[in-house]
Amino acid sequence: MNILQINTSARREDANSTRIANAITARLQSANPTAILTVRDLASHPHPMLDEAALNALFTPAEQRSPAQAARVALDDALIAGIQAADVLVLGVPMYNFGVPVQLKTWIDAIARTGVTFRYTENGPEGLLKGKKVFVALARGGRYRNTESDTQVPYLKTVLGFLGMTEVQFIYAEGLNMGPAAAQQGFAEAEADIAAALA
Repeated sequence: MNILQINTSARREDANSTRIANAITARLQSANPTAILTVRDLASHPHPMLDEAALNALFTPAEQRSPAQAARVALDDALIAGIQAADVLVLGVPMYNFGVPVQLKTWIDAIARTGVTFRYTENGPEGLLKGKKVFVALARGGRYRNTESDTQVPYLKTVLGFLGMTEVQFIYAEGLNMGPAAAQQGFAEAEADIAAALA
């Protein structure tokens, strides 16, 4: 089993979403001692955002790309190769202003490539990253689960499903900024959900 953990918090240390993601990964490794773990921290190693130069590189035929364009596409290729090789993904996702971190959006922009991770057919789009289990560790200062304010879950279900990843489990750690007792409860609920999901 290959496990790919993606930490998307802007914090390099003490990120609540990373704490929950680490707990998921630890339980996966405990159940699968021979599993190979790869961790990519998008704060420590930020990926370049999708800009005009990147788009031009992607839409230039490979044999016509300049060295700079080839190097830029190679950065995205490395992320795609990592997710293609993974059997299980663990995403650590904090809530920033009711959305996902820019680090996560940048990662999604890099891995979503037509003809590689999805394609269009006569019947509509088809995701090519099939057969993967995804765990999403959601860390929130408040409590937004099952409310209209939770824009993260619908977005991630849509984009991951578009890429072929339809087996997605969300683990919630909420109320983390609502006082010590609420934070303790939020972490306890997340740990209980992890135990139930990976029993």
